[in-house]
Amino acid sequence: MHPKDLSVHDFTYELPEHKIARYPLAERDSSRLLIYKDGAISESVYRDIHQQLTPGSLLLFNNTRVVEARLLFQKPTGAVVEIFCLEPPPQYADMTTAMTQKGHVTWICLIGGASKWKPGQILEKRMEWNGQEITLYARYLGKEKDSFSIELSWTPDSLTFAEVLHVAGNIPLPPYIKRTVEQTDNERYQTIYANTEGSVAAPTAGLHFTDTLFEQLNRKQIRREYVTLHVGAGTFKPVKSDTMSGHPMHAEFIDVSTHAIECILQYLNKPITVVGTTSLRTVESLYWLGVKIARQPNLPLEDLVVHQWDPYELNGMPVTAKTALESLLQYLHARQLNRIITKTSLLIAPGYTFQIPRALVTNFHQPQSTLLLLVAAFVGPNWRKIYSYALEQDFRFLSYGDGCLLFRP
Repeated sequence: MHPKDLSVHDFTYELPEHKIARYPLAERDSSRLLIYKDGAISESVYRDIHQQLTPGSLLLFNNTRVVEARLLFQKPTGAVVEIFCLEPPPQYADMTTAMTQKGHVTWICLIGGASKWKPGQILEKRMEWNGQEITLYARYLGKEKDSFSIELSWTPDSLTFAEVLHVAGNIPLPPYIKRTVEQTDNERYQTIYANTEGSVAAPTAGLHFTDTLFEQLNRKQIRREYVTLHVGAGTFKPVKSDTMSGHPMHAEFIDVSTHAIECILQYLNKPITVVGTTSLRTVESLYWLGVKIARQPNLPLEDLVVHQWDPYELNGMPVTAKTALESLLQYLHARQLNRIITKTSLLIAPGYTFQIPRALVTNFHQPQSTLLLLVAAFVGPNWRKIYSYALEQDFRFLSYGDGCLLFRP
């Protein structure tokens, strides 16, 4: 069956409200860890995950950093307008370029209270930072299909957009964590290795890792490497269509160095574990980029993207992971590029053939979500057995919850 024909209603389960973790545990690596291997389920905790991994293997992490993407503006009438900054429009080459704009920027946003905001009206927000007054302005430019185009400008104009968000915005906790953001979320809704600003949601599997745990991994000579996928709000977008054919996957920026690609190549014959669904989608996207280049060596860089259905519709002779990654590296070296920055809309669902990872570290995901489809693709029909066990044994679910280490059959 083509994944287009899958019904999301076949990927659901009953998730009681009290199973959703509203707060993280006091210690990151004390969260419980469900282990699924060779059809059997066992339990551990994150601080002991090194005991489950092969010495000399590779762990891949997503080092994106969550930005303070929620902005609240109060009108003179007292009405509040909330602007949720989703992503930059195509006029910016990549996320870093957009985040380092000075003085003004255009952004694609969601608006809470849009009916209270008339086109042309400029909203204003004043605050103080490091002894200087900052004023942020928002101007409504127009409506997109299911979002809005907003121009944000500020004084002093020497500040970058990232700096302004840090002062003016709030961390965007997922909508299912039904509470206001607290000071501790600024630290706990980031991984300890978060490095490149641009996500509106955390790569939550990585929230459990600590410096102490990294020392344990070092002792077992388990190598760590980093890729970047800037998580968009599409990660929370529910599947509303009857079949997956009616669900458009949100395109997200990926940014991977040639050093990281060379590292993955080096470990293809050893177990590769990806931390998080975003890391998994990134490395599998690298494979499909390489497939396109192997078949079209002169493909223009602007056409080198991964579309939602590419894995299921790119016909032709199979390409090995080694050939794909080598082709991608040769392409980048020929253009004197030390990284690939592009977009991926890759949908991983049952029917997908994995090329690179042997194991996946991930949290427990929402019913009828594309992330649950990915898990079902990775472990097969036993995803139900895994989730039923987690519910029966009182594991904590979703972003601030517990997680699992899943080995591919």
